[in-house]
Amino acid sequence: MSEAVQHTELMLSDRLADFLRGMPKAELHIHIEGSLEPELIFQMAQRNGVSLPYASVEALRAAYAFTNLQSFLDIYYAGASVLLTEVDFFDMAWAYFLRARADNVIHAELFFDPQTHTMRGVPFAVVINGLHRAVERARQELGIRASLILCFLRHLSEDEALATLEEAKPYIGRFIGVGLDSGELGNPPEKFARVFAEARRLGLRIVAHAGEEGPPAYIWGALDVLGAERIDHGVQALKDPALVERLVREHIPLTVCPLSNIKLCVFPTLAQHNLRELLDRGLVATINSDDPAYFGGYINQNYLETFQALQLNLGHARRLAENSFVASFASAEEKCRDLERLVAYFDQTFAPA
Repeated sequence: MSEAVQHTELMLSDRLADFLRGMPKAELHIHIEGSLEPELIFQMAQRNGVSLPYASVEALRAAYAFTNLQSFLDIYYAGASVLLTEVDFFDMAWAYFLRARADNVIHAELFFDPQTHTMRGVPFAVVINGLHRAVERARQELGIRASLILCFLRHLSEDEALATLEEAKPYIGRFIGVGLDSGELGNPPEKFARVFAEARRLGLRIVAHAGEEGPPAYIWGALDVLGAERIDHGVQALKDPALVERLVREHIPLTVCPLSNIKLCVFPTLAQHNLRELLDRGLVATINSDDPAYFGGYINQNYLETFQALQLNLGHARRLAENSFVASFASAEEKCRDLERLVAYFDQTFAPA
């Protein structure tokens, strides 16, 4: 059977959906605090004696009607207030890993926001130790290889970011890199030049949110000032042809989060998302879930809804999965194994009867 016929069959049946669900993949843009489901928020609130401004799980979920990034962040930080102990951080990450396994994620790089917690009096050690224990257990029991990336909150000052990095130094073996997240508009990458220079000196990997709501200039700044190896979101890049040319030439990955972009009104509808154009232009785009508890779907849901809305096919599936492994911070040997596993999945699925 020809590949073209296979593509047609998959597009006309449920086979593509089943194929996407079972396909091995990496997730490179997941905020672990953004995976905290309302049910777990209420469970932790009760366990820790935290009062919430919502009467029920249903009332909290009903509040997830965001008009922009900041309206989301307001609820996001309120939800994080229940995280107080190592057990809380472990439980949150472990719940994500169970969902990741169900979605056939075999490699995950998790963002965490220590400042969200240390400003509430939660010690950095509590945060990192709880998350690290979940990472280790996921590797041992679930077969998921995972790493942590410390993100600085860009609406706070660079001095506060530098203090956070200093506090993190005794635990540098427990995270692999640093990133930049929170409210993008009005907080350009240049604001954090010194702290990222120090992170590079320490040998940490560098990523940064840029070009979600912010302009292409923020992507240039993330690359040239911060030294970002990967751009989180980056969907505004298409507004700058010179930037697109550079991203393609230097193979700089974009960790795109389709359902997040719709929930936060970056695009009016999923059918108007530019992921397909990003791929057509030769960019190393990937699909990720961002803050799945708030945005309506974990990674497989992002794949399924995006493929349906943009009429993507098997070729796109293979490229997106390959991109996810190539764009990861896994070792060269680990990437080779991941790509071999992906090839085997395709070969096994379409082996002659």
